[in-house]
Amino acid sequence: MDVFAEVVALRKAGRRGALATIIQVQGSIPSYESSKILIRDDGSIVGTVGGGCVEAEVWTAAQDVMRDEKPRRLHFNLNDRPEDDAGLVCGGSLDIFIEPVLSTPTLYLLGGGHVSLSVSKVAEIAGFDIVVIDDREAFASKQRFPNAAEVFAGPWKEIFPKLHVNDFSYIVVATRGHKGDLECLRWAVKTPARYVGMIGSRRKLIVFRNVLESEGVLEAQLDRVHSPAGLNISALTPEEIAVSVVAEMISLRRSAATAHAGNPLAESVPHSA
Repeated sequence: MDVFAEVVALRKAGRRGALATIIQVQGSIPSYESSKILIRDDGSIVGTVGGGCVEAEVWTAAQDVMRDEKPRRLHFNLNDRPEDDAGLVCGGSLDIFIEPVLSTPTLYLLGGGHVSLSVSKVAEIAGFDIVVIDDREAFASKQRFPNAAEVFAGPWKEIFPKLHVNDFSYIVVATRGHKGDLECLRWAVKTPARYVGMIGSRRKLIVFRNVLESEGVLEAQLDRVHSPAGLNISALTPEEIAVSVVAEMISLRRSAATAHAGNPLAESVPHSA
């Protein structure tokens, strides 16, 4: 089974993995430089870096690499491990580089207004795939969003089942009005998306929380919402808001300590779609 083909398959499926490669060798080892092993998120593997205790440690380290989404480099001196698997006592040493295999993050823009237009441009530069949804064809079109991977126009409830949201997904709610925002937020908080943000004031979120809680939406689901979406940079223009929103998504993606739920300048910074 081809390792690289499996990497492509993992990414297409929205799953994660870790690819380990022998990058440096000294002396005799039970494999060769550039050999690879792919560890999938379900624990299964493709390929090999020699087997035995080295491969077991690589498998364990790969779990951290997948969780933290950060690469690691491991060094093994086989001379120092005579008590380990006899098949690995070859008298050499090797270095293995383990890198995360991740799907390209996808940003779902619920609403195609001027804020979403700016967010799409900044997010594309930051490496996100863009999917735009609006209930108006004039605001969800390839002409308006030429670089979007997908564009959907039509009733929200008809489009939601067509969206493939997973742990690599980010959602920004920015429709033309409160009715659309509430309908989209009701759906978004129940998805496995890593980020759910909503453009608007903190007061709006309080009102929406009361409505959704009365419908039985869990408090933990509502606590995920970043609203007003974006880091606190006192953003006013659509372009500034776009920078703050994408920065917040990146912060969450990289598990930065600065990630937080929304902008404390809720009432003083009017975010509109």
